[in-house]
Amino acid sequence: MEILGASLRICVDDLETAIPFYERLSGGRASRFERGGVQVAAVGSFLLMSGPEAELEVLRKVAATIAVKDVAEAHRLLSGLGAQIIAGPVPTPVGRNLLVMHPDGSIFEYVDQHQA
Repeated sequence: MEILGASLRICVDDLETAIPFYERLSGGRASRFERGGVQVAAVGSFLLMSGPEAELEVLRKVAATIAVKDVAEAHRLLSGLGAQIIAGPVPTPVGRNLLVMHPDGSIFEYVDQHQA
């Protein structure tokens, strides 16, 4: 499995206020999308999320988002290593994702940019 990078997940009260700070910090522009009632902005290595508290409560349990070359390959490897697949792989606005609990209890989201 090839890991391409990781994004820090940050829940914010006001996405519109947070975005300019992270754009200036990272030197990049925000890429925005909505998923399950949560507004998301990807800015450099930061993944900003804002929405209903019930949704954010679940999202806060995920330690980080890890970009991989191929989610299907990650699924096979992680399953073989004894990780618990919580959800996925499922399509996202930009590819596919997989939610996994590692044997130590840490939860990570794995994403790729392959269209399903």
